[in-house]
This record gives sequence, structure tokens and C-alpha cells, in this order.
Amino acid sequence: MLSVGSETHGSPREPVTASDIEQAVRLAIATLSTSAEQDWSARADSLRWDCWETVEHLADDLFFYAAQLAPWQPPQSDAVPYDWQVRREGGPANVIFMDRAAGTAGLFQGLEACTAILAAVVRTAPPAKRAHHVYGLSDAEGFAAMAVVETLVHTYDIAEGLGLAWAPPAGLCARVLARLFPHVPADAAAPWPALLWATGRIALEGRPQLTEWRWYSVPHGDADAATVAEAPAAEGTAAVRS
Repeated sequence: MLSVGSETHGSPREPVTASDIEQAVRLAIATLSTSAEQDWSARADSLRWDCWETVEHLADDLFFYAAQLAPWQPPQSDAVPYDWQVRREGGPANVIFMDRAAGTAGLFQGLEACTAILAAVVRTAPPAKRAHHVYGLSDAEGFAAMAVVETLVHTYDIAEGLGLAWAPPAGLCARVLARLFPHVPADAAAPWPALLWATGRIALEGRPQLTEWRWYSVPHGDADAATVAEAPAAEGTAAVRS
């Protein structure tokens, strides 16, 4: 069993906050907007989705996290029952879609809106509030960390598809590694490549690329933080609504 709850990437561990979500998305948009006129139907690295769809998926993830945490009585065993749709075979299942006629400016505006909604929910959620996630009941910090991970790694996917350089701040990566990936050894690599390795994007020296991976959304101090490690890993990079 993996050692969930250990402080492998900082002592004491710095919390992940709503401001981290905002920083991650601002940096992502700043990078991606430099290629606003490129072909956004290009495939996003190893994903089955194109670059446009991957931003839609990211916006949808942030909306989903807000929706899980926002209700007065959050769901404890399933997702809020929105009607997810798939618009093409192999595309992501989303609630959120943006009008392609609006161009990348509209695409980024939609992402900004979902970011603001989630940041507001995270800032106002009581510390004891928990909501369902497939990898365990999570608190506001956990959903914030998930949002940051999704933003950082999907921006990497898109950047690879568009031929852009993307390297987010080490501190931001270290905070989400400590919150969601405590099983990743602190000496595996610098925080950004360690996060890419933990999410199945790259290999590291002496560590092959992962074909199955997951995070641990249960707060470290909760009673089931140790037992959640028994849950099965997701296959690939998009097997579940992360």
C-alpha cells in the first residue's frame, strides 16, 4: 500500500489555495494565447483530443469541481447529475462547450469564467466540507489541487501539440505533489518533471513512463486517507472524470 498522507514534498506542507488555481490558469492562458492563430484542431500531444477540446475539458473539470463542492449538502457518493455530452466519437464528455466561432479569445474567456467560479467556491467552503470524487471524498484544498494539476498537465499537452514551451513554477508543482501525490518520492526529480511523471506524461531516469496513475484526494488527516490507496489506478490519462 502506498504511504498516503506523508509530507514528502515539504515540511510543513504548504496548502494549495484558490489563488494557486488563478495563478495556474493565468499562466496557462498567457502561454497558450501566443499561439491563438495556430490550428487548434491539432492533437494535444498523447491525448485523443484536439487542443480546443482539451481546453474545453479543462474548463469543464474546473466547473465540475465547483459543482461538487458548492451544494449545501454536497454529494458523498456520486457526481452532481449534470447531463454530460460527447460531441464526437473519442471526444471528451463535457457539460461545458465553447462556440468555436468565438475563436480562442472566447475559449479562454470560458476557461476564465470556470476558474473564477471554482476559486470563489474554494474560498468560501468551510474546512470540514467534503464532496465526492472518484479517488475519495475531498475538501476545498483537494479540489483546488486537482484544478491546478489539470491546468498544468493539460497545458503541457496543448503546448506539446502547438509546439510551445511550458514550465510552470516549481513551488506550485511542489504544493500539488504534496497534497495529491504523496507517494511520489521527494527525490524523484524537480517538482515539474516529477508531476509530469506522476501523471503519466514522461519517463524519468530510472523510472519508466507510467501507463496507470492516480492521485489521492482524501485530506491527509481524514480517517480514510490511508485506506483510499487501495482503490484501483486509472488507466492512461483520461480514464475517469478527474
